[in-house]
Amino acid sequence: MKKVSQDFVKDITKREVDFAQWYTDVVRKAELADYSSVKGCMIIRPTGYALWENIQRFLDTRFKETGHENVCMPLLIPESLLMREAEHVEGFAPEVAWVTQGGQNQLAEKLAIRPTSEVLFAEHYKNIIQSYRDLPKLYNQWVNVVRWEKTTRPFLRTTEFLWQEGHTCHETIEDAEAETLRMLEIYAEACEELLAIPVVRGVKTANERFAGAANTYTLETLMYDGKALQIATSHNLGNNFAKAFDIKFTDRNGELQYVYQTSWGMTTRTIGGLIMVHSDDRGLVLPPRVAPTQLIIVPIAQNKPGVLDFAYQLQDQLKEADFRVKLDDSDKQPGWKFNESEMKGIPIRIEVGPRDISQNQVIAVRRDTGEKISLSLENLDVKIAELLEEIQRNLFESAKKRADAKTEYTEDREVFNQRIKQGGFAVTPWCEDGACEEKVKEDTTATARCMSFENNKEPVESKVCPHCGKEATKIVHWARAY
Repeated sequence: MKKVSQDFVKDITKREVDFAQWYTDVVRKAELADYSSVKGCMIIRPTGYALWENIQRFLDTRFKETGHENVCMPLLIPESLLMREAEHVEGFAPEVAWVTQGGQNQLAEKLAIRPTSEVLFAEHYKNIIQSYRDLPKLYNQWVNVVRWEKTTRPFLRTTEFLWQEGHTCHETIEDAEAETLRMLEIYAEACEELLAIPVVRGVKTANERFAGAANTYTLETLMYDGKALQIATSHNLGNNFAKAFDIKFTDRNGELQYVYQTSWGMTTRTIGGLIMVHSDDRGLVLPPRVAPTQLIIVPIAQNKPGVLDFAYQLQDQLKEADFRVKLDDSDKQPGWKFNESEMKGIPIRIEVGPRDISQNQVIAVRRDTGEKISLSLENLDVKIAELLEEIQRNLFESAKKRADAKTEYTEDREVFNQRIKQGGFAVTPWCEDGACEEKVKEDTTATARCMSFENNKEPVESKVCPHCGKEATKIVHWARAY
């Protein structure tokens, strides 16, 4: 039995040996995704897609609770339309894929496969907004986009990926700002409450801001290897797109004004973050709230009378209690089933055999800690619900503890360099000079991840930027990032 266990996991590279290869091994062995015949495009397998559906369900519910409606914009964007907002085009130009032929004929105008949909929404809003009574417009869409990436990795960075993109219009810049921050907090809830991923909330520097935006807000988090991941963004677009597309409305005083817009999005990249924050050398580890399967029942000595019947009854009971549960009644050996369930990250394995049935109990095994717990069948639903919540809480607290241990405030350049080299967030005062920011990136490959809300509640006083020696005006989280 021990040899079966070892054979089953031998194809997963150890995290400490090669983190990138470990990640790819987990994605494939846990059957989340596979490669396709198009470079940079992935096949999302049932478990991977079920994860996305659970994220989608959480967000979509919150969006609709806050008044947003789902729409769907075209996949293709005429070149002349994309070119209407110069800064936006410049930011996306290297990643745009173009369609130049339809059937046997060359197109009169190139069509971009959407890298994002700001211009499509702007064109539509110009046609449907006339008065302040038409505002706010709160739209969202669930679609795929294409960005021609040079280096790709499943979920983290792919040529085609799935996401939601919200696009809204408002009467005032204050309304747009409130919307931008409200959506950032909904994303933070998804990360921390659903995915058990702690995040740093903050605003991007001017150099890192979304092309065409007045302000970009972000959620940043640390992966197990100490690299940062931007897991969601929310943009206050001001009226840049409104001016480019002439989106005007008659205000409450009867005067024409430009609308103020926002856009915000979360992608399947989130699944990559989920893997790299929680998983281990045995495979995938999933928080119970997002796990497609929360419980798997493994019968022991299932050939003996009554064992499978009991397992089926238990499965029905747990399904009725609204748990996402599966029963592995295959002919594989129990040891193989144990390792397979661990590989796929199922939060709790429930073992049941003749002895357990006679003692009116089951054995619950936690994926996060490996702990085995005897649970009486009396009030089993309640006990399992409590255990799932404990696992959810433990995964968040463990991730938070690791991130905190790799986050270091310093005003010393050498300490900064060491922290960046070791991995994690180096938090320093900063002068807000873009040239200084670029020099740090050139010297260390670290980027300014955000100016966190927490560290910038008060104005920065009497501090010096350790990177250039100028007076500091902000506190910044720096890190090497995916």
